[in-house]
Amino acid sequence: MTLHIASARHARCASISLLLLALMGGAHAADRDDGRAWRAGDHHVHSEWSVTWDDSTSPPTPIRGGDSPYSRTRNAEEARRHGLTWMVHTDHGGPNHSAVTHESAWPALQQARVEVPEVLQFHGMEFDVPAGEHASLIMAPGAHENTMLVELERRFNRREVDDDARDTPEAMLAALRYMQAQEPQPLMFVNHPSRTATAVGVWGQVEPDELRAWQDAAPDVLVGMEGAPGHQADRRHRGLYRNDAAKTWGGFDQMTAQLGGVWDTLLAEGRRFWITSTSDSHRNVDIGGADFWPGEYSKTYVLARHDSADVLDGLRHGRMFAVTGDLIDTLDLQVHAGGAAPATMGGTLQVAAGAQVTVQVAVTVPEGTNFNGDRNPIEHIDVIAGQATADGTPDMTVHTVRPSQWQQDGNRIAFELTLPAPQTRGFVRVRGTSNAQIEPTPDVADEDPWQDLWFYSNPVLIEVAR
Repeated sequence: MTLHIASARHARCASISLLLLALMGGAHAADRDDGRAWRAGDHHVHSEWSVTWDDSTSPPTPIRGGDSPYSRTRNAEEARRHGLTWMVHTDHGGPNHSAVTHESAWPALQQARVEVPEVLQFHGMEFDVPAGEHASLIMAPGAHENTMLVELERRFNRREVDDDARDTPEAMLAALRYMQAQEPQPLMFVNHPSRTATAVGVWGQVEPDELRAWQDAAPDVLVGMEGAPGHQADRRHRGLYRNDAAKTWGGFDQMTAQLGGVWDTLLAEGRRFWITSTSDSHRNVDIGGADFWPGEYSKTYVLARHDSADVLDGLRHGRMFAVTGDLIDTLDLQVHAGGAAPATMGGTLQVAAGAQVTVQVAVTVPEGTNFNGDRNPIEHIDVIAGQATADGTPDMTVHTVRPSQWQQDGNRIAFELTLPAPQTRGFVRVRGTSNAQIEPTPDVADEDPWQDLWFYSNPVLIEVAR
């Protein structure tokens, strides 16, 4: 049979053949023999060491619990309760906050690791980006993780000292080059990139060219951005994106959600640039805050062993997908051509010019309800293909697959389709939703986030042999 193609810009074909699969064992993470499985986590969580400041003293005095009332142990307990196996503690910086990191946050992390050993807990901070806004800075676990974080915060964090020289584009590039040269290398994801935008495509403190420059300076450190920001419990300003002309779209940042937008453009350029989903938990909605607990609403699943180094490797190399409301709990994407080994999320497939590529998709839906007591069915899944063009605007095609067109066996959904390879360079990614929107639309006030659920894979990149 044929499947209708919803297209953006110049689609190169009008229909494709869809093959239903009862099983796709080779694509399913649960069938792996290397110990890797889909493990849910959150890289943006605040604690009582996200302090506020008493400016009546000199230097300002940190006020414990000023921005978040929770201990690191409490956050880890909530992460465990909501199905996470890894998390990153990312407290805000500020005047001489490196001392707070060393003297208070670091011992609190050691205590949390002892008291909640089931959750792999990373040392990090919400880095105050020079000439930018915020990013999750994640340290590789090891003997020097605290020393390295304190040094980075002391030397480069924008708010550590009152010095205009720290708040320049050059200062951020210097920080990233320093991180790129470290061993082991830390990891960084840009947080809520469009929160300061003033309209669709009218950027604020984070611009696409800055993302390019930052990644060029540290390609193994600055590897992506929050596709779905936290603060999703705020019904008036979802994600705390307060400008009504620049909202989230289905809970995802416009840089990610807009078809052919910033993320797709970066991917079409061949950049290995990934997305995640986080809670940005400060103060839970049950005490009047804007946040869900870590894992309660948003999850980033990483294909990894239950090992901190492998989780960090999965984050660094794009073996992950983002989901809200527990719409799915596994997502396996394989792309292959001819007899070559398939490429998976974060990988690159080499193909011959004029080849056809086969895309295999398998997801599983959770057995029970989510943390709102719902069991939202998937309304449709999109396979999104993009390719580079001469003018820099990616050529995008969307292939929408509905329940009547996939095979479901219990809680597992699978399908396969064939696409033409890009002419020079391109990518394939997958998106799905619980609602009937063909494309996500800007969120509106009083919208229920639990009834607007999405998942996004990271891409498989495709390169055509010349």
